[in-house]
Parts: sequence; C-alpha cells; structure tokens
Amino acid sequence: MGLGLHGGGAGVAKFFCEQGARVLVTDLKTEEQLKESLKKLRGLKIEYILGSHRQKDFIEADLVVKNPAVPQSSPYLKIAADNKVPVKNDIQIFFDLCPAEIVGITGTKGKSTVSTLIYLLLKSKNKNTFLAGNIGVSPLELLEKIRKTSVVVLELSSFELEELNKSPGIAVFTNLLQDHLDRYNNFAEYAESKNPIFKFQKKNDILILNYDDPAVRKIGSLAPSRVYFYSKKPLSGQTRAAAFIKNGLIYFGKEEKAILAVDKIALRGEHNLSNVLAAVSAACIMGGIKDENIKKVLKRFNGIPFRQEFIEEINGIKYFNDTAATMPGAVIEAINFFSEECKPFNVILIAGGQNKGLDYEKLAEKINGEIKNLVLLPGTASDEIKKHLKAKVNLIEAPSLKGALEKAALIARKGDIILFSPGAASFNLFKNEFDRGRQFNQEIKKLGAANTLKENNNGGPKIQSH
Repeated sequence: MGLGLHGGGAGVAKFFCEQGARVLVTDLKTEEQLKESLKKLRGLKIEYILGSHRQKDFIEADLVVKNPAVPQSSPYLKIAADNKVPVKNDIQIFFDLCPAEIVGITGTKGKSTVSTLIYLLLKSKNKNTFLAGNIGVSPLELLEKIRKTSVVVLELSSFELEELNKSPGIAVFTNLLQDHLDRYNNFAEYAESKNPIFKFQKKNDILILNYDDPAVRKIGSLAPSRVYFYSKKPLSGQTRAAAFIKNGLIYFGKEEKAILAVDKIALRGEHNLSNVLAAVSAACIMGGIKDENIKKVLKRFNGIPFRQEFIEEINGIKYFNDTAATMPGAVIEAINFFSEECKPFNVILIAGGQNKGLDYEKLAEKINGEIKNLVLLPGTASDEIKKHLKAKVNLIEAPSLKGALEKAALIARKGDIILFSPGAASFNLFKNEFDRGRQFNQEIKKLGAANTLKENNNGGPKIQSH
C-alpha cells in the first residue's frame, strides 16, 4: 500500500516477489506519477491498482505492507483491521527477520548524516556493514546478504517508528524539534512517535543521546537501557560520557587522549559537530575501531547530497543545494553557517513551499536580520514567511524553481552565495524533496552550460556588476 517515490516501496515489492508471494501494489498516485518507481519493478509478476484503492484488496489480502507515509487514520487500514488482516511496514518485518545487530538512528534533523557516518566508521572494521531505512533503501532488499556477523545501520523516521514493537540494540537520538505537525496533533504526539527507538530495549542495550538538546536529554530517564550522552561541551561529572569536545579536541568517555582536532573535520558547520559526535560515540561504544580509521573517515567525509551541498560556481557566484531542509529550523542553521562563510558578501536565499503545520516566525526574524534578498517559491509556508517579513528584505516571488534561479542570478554579484534551503515540503511543485533537489541541480547545470557558451562566443567571462 503506497509504492511511493523514494525507492523503498519498490524494494518491498521486489522482496516479496522473490519470496514467491502474489503481490498487488496499490497507490493513490497515477502510473505517470509513479513511473520512476515502476521502472524498478519491470519484469516482475505484480498486479497494479493505481490512482485509487479498492476495498476488496484490504479484505482479501493475507498481509498489507503499508508505506510509512500512509497515516494510521487511513480508512483502508481500518477496513484491514476490521477484517483481521495484519498490517505492517517494511521496518517491522525487517526487525522480525534480521539475524544481525541493528544500529538505529532517529531525530528531527541530522539522521541521514549521522547514519552515513556511522556506516562508514563501522565499515572500516566490518566490511559486511549495511546502510538502509529512511534514506530510500528498504532493508528487506538487503536481507539475503545479511549474516549474523553483519551490522545494519538503519535511519528511522517517526513514520517508520510509529508501530514498531522492537527496538534496535544500539540506538542514537540526535535531536527533537517541531516537525510533521500536519500528521501529528501536537509536538508531544510527534515526540512520542519516536519512542520505539528505545522503548523496547533491554537493560544491556545502548541508547546514545544528545546532551545539548534538552528534550532529548530528558529521554534518558525513560530508557530501560544503558544511556550515554554526547555533547559539544566537556561532560564533567557524567558517568556515561560518550564523545565530547574540549579545547577544540574530540574526546571519548574518560580517555585522556584526544581522537581528533575539530578543525581537521571535513564536515563543516556547527550543527554538523553534533552529528560527528553522535557517530563517533556509536563507533567507540561498539568498539574495535582504531582511532586512525576514525580520523581517516572524518577527514574525508564532507557530507551527503542535498544537505548544504556545493553544486557549482558560475561567474564567481556559488550555488548550494539544501533541499533536505524541510523545516524552518534547518534553514536557520543554514543561514547561520553561510552568513559567516560569505562575509563580506551576501547570501541570497531561495526558500518556500508547503507548510507542514509549522511556525515560521523565527525563520522570518532570522531572514529580517541577515538576509537582504529572499526569493520565495509558491506555497503555504511562503505565505507564512511573508506575514512576518520587514520592508528592508528585498522579497522576490517566483512561480517556479527555474524562475527563482534566474531572478536570484540577476541580483547576485561576484562573491555572493545563492542558497536553496526551502524550509518546507515540496508536494505543490515536486514529487518530493529529492526530486526538488535533482531539479535544482539540473537548472544549475543549464546555467553553467549557458554561461560557458556565452564566454566562448564573447571571448571571455562576463561578470554581473551592480
């Protein structure tokens, strides 16, 4: 139920086909909307009901595997329940079948970065380490390769955790901020949806928490397992200190020897320091990873796609893709980072989209204080931002991403940064945030190609002047 656009649904369908099951895929989206996902399933014996759901499919099935994005309030899930048809998501099924140790990572922000870093650190010791979950890979696709000696790193969203009745043996919780209030009634309900990451742990299992986030720190008192904290400050007096920073150096626990100096880390940004500490904590607690290997990974890893990703420099203007910023707090972090990096030049921000029930007042205050030029895409989140803007902000509205980039390029000068950090959902203009990010990159390539052609025709580069 819900093939989706990220790839996880296709992985589930493929897995059950390989097990010899009779598979029916049903999705409210049309064949045209799902064409990329459908390509991955070519040649497989699957029945499709697209553009609608049928009641009988939820009555006659032996098992309904729902996409995590499908809310519990769906009337079709009630039909299945009324007819005693079991409903699970792929994460629940994977926890039942996986023979290996699972490291689970959740939080509002930083999940993908932390998961990828942990994967790279653990893989330096155990080549049979896998990465899956909310990054667009169903762990069921990997099941046949996983052995008892493997380690599986799972990025877990609140949607995936909601109905989980098992917890990973090692869990990492990055932070807890307002998000997805279009799905949950309030922040407390959203926070509770993440509790299965630790709720079913045993006393010898491990929970790694961000001490710097007050909401996450409180979780320590609820956990049935062993709790470790990481922090950007020294953790004096903490009996279970994990990774922390002291005098610009990263330490772990009670060890007196530093692992690495902060300024040697390739991943930049204050918020990414927390992500690094979370990953180092997991690697050190699991043990057996040499400091030298940790240093190598941290010196090389400079981030994952769509997270403040540098794309290209055209006419002395740098373009960054932060499409994964789907909430206002993530845009504030990006402004903090790029405003400092860009001085004495300007950050031109392209933002906006659909609101997920979030408050945009603080983001607007940040824009009022540090952004001179703001380009807004259409959407309800953009409307909320506009309500709180002051006259000193040069507000430009664009009907499309292409139009937004063209308008931003016209006002940019050499040394400026054009930052695409929407702070909102994307469904009014794009399939999802990744489709949005890919389209941004394509438009930048077109701009670069057009500029190269212009240089060749005119005998040299032309710099926009103001």
